[in-house]
Amino acid sequence: MVAGEPKRTDLWFARRGTGETLVLLHPGGADSRVFDPLITELDDTYVCFTPDHRAHGRTGDVAGPLSFEAMAADTIAFLERSVDTPVHLLGYSDGAIVALYVALARPDLVRTLVFIAAVFHREGWLPGVLDGEAPDSMGDSYGEVSPDGREHWPVVVAKLDHLHAVSPALTVEDLATVTMPTLVILGDDDEVRFEHAVAMYRALPDGELAVAPRSTHGLVVEKPALIARLIRDFHDTPRTNGFAPIRRA
Repeated sequence: MVAGEPKRTDLWFARRGTGETLVLLHPGGADSRVFDPLITELDDTYVCFTPDHRAHGRTGDVAGPLSFEAMAADTIAFLERSVDTPVHLLGYSDGAIVALYVALARPDLVRTLVFIAAVFHREGWLPGVLDGEAPDSMGDSYGEVSPDGREHWPVVVAKLDHLHAVSPALTVEDLATVTMPTLVILGDDDEVRFEHAVAMYRALPDGELAVAPRSTHGLVVEKPALIARLIRDFHDTPRTNGFAPIRRA
C-alpha cells in the first residue's frame, strides 16, 4: 500500500444469478439487502455481486472516519480479488458516489457505470435532506447482521454525518475524465437537485440520463422492474444514438 492511501478492509459479499458481471454498491446506512427486489428482476441476465461497505451490513467497522476514498479503495481491492474485471458497476446513493470514485481511480476495472440517486458534489443534495435523524428502523436493520452489534449503530451514524458534511466535492472537470458509458438515474421526487443531475449528464463524455416517474430517493425499491429495464437497455448492444440525435450528432 502506498503511503497516504486509505487502509483497505475486506468486504463481505454475496453472489447471485447468471450472465455478465454486475457489481452493486448499496446506500449509506443500509446494506446490500436493499438490492433484493432489483436482483430478483436481474438475476437471469447478470451475475450480481453485492458487497457490504465497511461499517455496513456484514462488514465490520474500522478505526477512523468513513470516507468515499476509503470505501472506493475497499471496492477496488474487492474487484481485483473476487471478480473478473472489467465489470458493470452500479451504485445507489452513497454507493453511487463510491462507484464514481472507483471509476475515477481505476477506469480499467469498470466497463460501464450506473449512477443512481446521488451527487458528485455535496451541494447537489436538496437543502435539508441530510439534516434529519436516522430512523430507529435503520439501526434495527443494522443490528440484525452487523458483527459490531446494534449498540455500534450511533457510532456509524456519527461517521456518516461527518462524511456527508465534507464530501463528495468532485467537479465537472473530474466528470469529464469518466470516459466509460455512464447512466445517471434519479426519481422525479428525489433528494438530488435536477439541475445537479443535468450538470453531471452534460459533463460526462458518454452519459445518459433517466428520470423515473412518481419515484423518490427509494426508487430502486419502489420500481425495481423499471430500473432493471433501464439497466438492460443501457447495456444492450449495439448502442445507437436514435433517429434524430442532437447532443450525440
